[in-house]
Amino acid sequence: MTDRIPEKMQAVVCHGPRDYRLEEVAVPLRRPGEALIRVEAVGICASDLKCHDGAAKFWGDENRAAWAETMVIPGHEFVGRVVELDDAAAQRWHISMGDRVVSEQIVPCWECRYCKRGEYHMCRPHDIFGFKRRTPGGMASYMVLPAEALVHRVSGDIPAQHAAFAEPLACSLHAVERALITFDDVVVIAGCGPIGLGMVAGARAKNPMHVVALDLAPEKLELARACGADITVNIATDDALAVISALTDGYGADVYLEATGHPSAVPQGLNLLRKLGRYIEYGVFGSDVSVDWSIISDDKELDVLGAHLGPHCWPAAIKMIESGALPMDRICSHQLHLSEFQQGLDLVASGSESVKVTLIPA
Repeated sequence: MTDRIPEKMQAVVCHGPRDYRLEEVAVPLRRPGEALIRVEAVGICASDLKCHDGAAKFWGDENRAAWAETMVIPGHEFVGRVVELDDAAAQRWHISMGDRVVSEQIVPCWECRYCKRGEYHMCRPHDIFGFKRRTPGGMASYMVLPAEALVHRVSGDIPAQHAAFAEPLACSLHAVERALITFDDVVVIAGCGPIGLGMVAGARAKNPMHVVALDLAPEKLELARACGADITVNIATDDALAVISALTDGYGADVYLEATGHPSAVPQGLNLLRKLGRYIEYGVFGSDVSVDWSIISDDKELDVLGAHLGPHCWPAAIKMIESGALPMDRICSHQLHLSEFQQGLDLVASGSESVKVTLIPA
């Protein structure tokens, strides 16, 4: 038995910065090779908030071309049930009617230099769900998965909000992979939001000497311990540099992963690292950040690496969530109806009242 698919649905529509509206729109039509899913949950990401607030990263300014588009349904952290597909889609993704699925946030072209080398997360002409008109996102009752998408099955036995967390967790695991963590490393993670907590869990799975979590909120530091941090530092009350120095005989941390997107976290990381240390940047900044580059070169000869999206890490992220190893009920702190999207954005903006906010369309 299949869902009866209506002609109209509710969706959040972006009309521009700080102008998101709940509207009734047409249910999207599936083309050959695509799948239609009924959305069960969609997470609100910090990048969704920054796009909503008009950050230059998304809307452009005199120095930067616009990246986001108007009249788009936002949402790239989603999970849903397959309600329509054809044989081509079923065979490509190994899915069936009624399966619960997630899709990677990027929709690559599969033809550019990066795609042909397996570096699809850097696809040159790519689309991203929820930011481009060609790929409407998950803040809606239904959405289409294009033929170029990367689709993964996920257990139907876990809560929908947990399944939707596969997107941020895959991103966290990619950053951890970039860090090349070894057994004797002291690893510092800045920020215990959804991405930082995933980094803590991923770093702990690599079994380094210490996983140190930094944040301003005691409750988030407590959650970081539940995810695998053996040392936590409240940077509002404690001197992180002194803690790390004492832990490493004055040398400094081996690895620093930045997950806050706050400008102050960048020089903090450069100062906490030892010489020849590794800095991994994942944060999405709302404005430009300046640092003393001589720390990177002349002082410490650091390896500074970026991390983008979660390529090749989705199966591991899904397995970690399905295993029950993470305190998912505490991580997925708030579930709101789709109509309460503005309240959800406000919760994310506050930074202290929630961890992961998820919208439920039904």
